[in-house]
Amino acid sequence: MSRVTYHDAARVFSGSSPVRAVDGLRLTVDDGEFLVLVGPSGSGKSTALRMLAGLEEIDEGSVHIGETDVTSMPPKARDIAMVFQSYALYPHMTVAENMGFALKLRRVPKKEVRERVVEAAELLDLTDYLDRKPRALSGGQRQRVAMGRAIVREPSVFLMDEPLSNLDAKLRVETRANIAALQRRLGTTTIYVTHDQTEAMTMGHRVAVLAGGVLQQCDTPRELYEHPANAFVAGFIGSPAMNLETVPLTSEGARLDDLTLPVSREVTASLGESSEVTVGIRPESLRLVSDEPESLALRVELVEELGADCLIHGRTAVDGKRLIVRADGRRPPSLGETVRVVIRDPGEIHLFDAASGARVERPHP
Repeated sequence: MSRVTYHDAARVFSGSSPVRAVDGLRLTVDDGEFLVLVGPSGSGKSTALRMLAGLEEIDEGSVHIGETDVTSMPPKARDIAMVFQSYALYPHMTVAENMGFALKLRRVPKKEVRERVVEAAELLDLTDYLDRKPRALSGGQRQRVAMGRAIVREPSVFLMDEPLSNLDAKLRVETRANIAALQRRLGTTTIYVTHDQTEAMTMGHRVAVLAGGVLQQCDTPRELYEHPANAFVAGFIGSPAMNLETVPLTSEGARLDDLTLPVSREVTASLGESSEVTVGIRPESLRLVSDEPESLALRVELVEELGADCLIHGRTAVDGKRLIVRADGRRPPSLGETVRVVIRDPGEIHLFDAASGARVERPHP
């Protein structure tokens, strides 16, 4: 079994001000699962991957692959294969030689090496390129060779550290679909690191969101989108980001500009003595209207036309809160125009503790 488990694992970089790059990570990746580690730069995602690979020390806690504690094992003994951001191909070797090099070092018989390379090449559509050198390949083809080099080793776990970041946008979309399909066919436990939340949401069975070395939430893409555990996850997951504004909390509800959002007594009680609450509304949860009493006036500052959709950036009339609205791209408003918006469904409002950022229940009155 190739389950991966981080048991309160930490990596601390010493110095005058020690940095806990990964802090008490507790995470289980099931056998055959595709898990994506995502977060902004400096969140600890690549460090967590390198700890599993044996490329970074584990200062606290432990890491297991299956039932084996690999915390102190050298990288070559961990039965993992890693695909890096840089393809790291040997320029003087052919595609076939690059893919089979690790097996050659293990003294695997030549016939078996060739069989594994040919099989991997068929999976990755590289059969016609086996005799070429890396310089004769495109970026996407080189990345597939790097994938093939990992596949032929038949490891227990694949580790991928931002493997698509060097590709152009169109090729990135195509290649991530290929990687996800390939993982489903192979069924190999895979941990994939990216800073691109769109990539994370479209590839992973589950997504683990990190910030400041701390795991914020790990769940399916749908759960992260609909039930973010805190304001950080809410603002990080989703494109464009969720509108997050800290507003006054009154006995009638949360006051956003001249609109009162209903808040249940239970939610108000859970917030204690706080006089503020952070309200989260996704751009797609807002709708343009001609004129309704329970609506917000928004002065348009920017319109991003995306074809079928457009993103309207504006400020509320009273408090000057900035909001983004996703709307029909065929009828975009003009800059400087004042439009009115309503919330499609009160159930799509998210509330977070203004001090801690922790999620509180949705505001059903």
